Amino acid sequence: MRSVHHSSTAPPRNGHPTVGTGLRRWNNGLHRLAYGALAAVLTMAVMSPIARAGERDDDHDNGHQHPSTAVTWWNEAAGRAALAACIAPLDNPLHESRMYAMTHIAIYDALNAISRRAEPYAVEFHASRTASPEAAVAAAAHDVLLPVLRQIPAPFPASCIDAGVASVEADYTTALSGITNGTAKDQGIAAGRRAAAAIVALRSSDGSDTPLIVAGYPQSTVPGVWRFTPDRPFAFAPGWGGVTPFALKSAAQFKPKPPLDLQSSRYAADFNEIKSLGGDGVTTPSQRTALQTETALFWQESSPLAWNRIARSLAGSAQLDLWEQARLYGLLDIALADGYVSSFDAKYNYNFWRPVTAIREAATDGNPHTTADPTWTPLVTTPPIPDHDSAHAVEGGAAAAVFASFFGTDRFAFSACSRTVAAGTCTEAHPTLHQFTRFSQAAEQNAVSRIYIGFHFRYASEQGLRHGGRIGSWVADTLLRPVD
Repeated sequence: MRSVHHSSTAPPRNGHPTVGTGLRRWNNGLHRLAYGALAAVLTMAVMSPIARAGERDDDHDNGHQHPSTAVTWWNEAAGRAALAACIAPLDNPLHESRMYAMTHIAIYDALNAISRRAEPYAVEFHASRTASPEAAVAAAAHDVLLPVLRQIPAPFPASCIDAGVASVEADYTTALSGITNGTAKDQGIAAGRRAAAAIVALRSSDGSDTPLIVAGYPQSTVPGVWRFTPDRPFAFAPGWGGVTPFALKSAAQFKPKPPLDLQSSRYAADFNEIKSLGGDGVTTPSQRTALQTETALFWQESSPLAWNRIARSLAGSAQLDLWEQARLYGLLDIALADGYVSSFDAKYNYNFWRPVTAIREAATDGNPHTTADPTWTPLVTTPPIPDHDSAHAVEGGAAAAVFASFFGTDRFAFSACSRTVAAGTCTEAHPTLHQFTRFSQAAEQNAVSRIYIGFHFRYASEQGLRHGGRIGSWVADTLLRPVD
């Protein structure tokens, strides 16, 4: 097994804080407050109608669920469905995050109906105490995943959606077959279905049907203003910032600071950093090390897929019971879903250009310390969304804040694998693993990876990290609170 421990992957820069410095400031205040990559956004779904249909996230055993880990088993099943439906590991983390959040809210509410351990989210009702918790979990997940998968809009083809639905149905059959038939099973199924119906109804008009591909998005030649990126002549989900948040009062509740002024020295420093580190190494020479390249690709995958996989590892290490598992995944996925809504609201309001555009058009930016490279090419094709802030960094910051609040500490040793790096299914004999001793350490590495891959200026990653931390802390402080 290839294992890599990172104390820091961000090179210091004279006169400018690293992402790590920004994160440490954020983390120090954590308890006081307490794209995923979209690197090839919709490429597979748009260009190949059978893109990854049937692919499964088989990080763990796909056999019968164990009663004590039923929630975790269904968390993984949701990931398998996302892969089968072609929305993961790269193409649509927006609907993926919404699907996970709704699924775990239904599971959480169903379990709390059987034995109330924390405040409900979508519906409060009382199920029989003799109801099977495992049956409730299975029915809640099944009855959310199916309609939500079927709501995924174009351009995802029917073959992908059908594969996702089939994955859920197969897992549901497997889950129920391991539960003894009888009244308890029937009562559990009824509780799960009621909880699922409540969250599906609550989110029925949340704005998530907004178009994903907008070819008519207004274009500009003004320096600093976002425009279509090379090979992606459309805007991805410009209306997602209008989706109703799960927890935030509004998408702009924790609005990040605006992008840097083009004439500033800090902008020039960020520009020159990503210009030197973010190139593909073929068309564009890069000073990126082999480890930095691995880090870029390691964190390229969908944030919801990656951070939920990490959560499963944490839940297992801490030996959480079903109710604790439900609360952990519920908080995490609500924060991740709101992170995307909030970041996309900021992105399309600030409408700041991506590094690939900025570097190719640097002759127009008015900054004497930047030099244009008309053929500069990033390591991976840039996603068709504005730069500021980094949604990927938002997701990492939100996840780390939720974990730190849930476990009462930022210090927690764990390892992570990835589906988008060499040896990338997490089940090989020698998978690539990154080792961490703190949640904030993983979030920091995730954030800086966006520089190495050529997607984001450092300031966008720093702001995203802080933005996500505030969202995660808010969610953990205000929702699903335990009751005596």
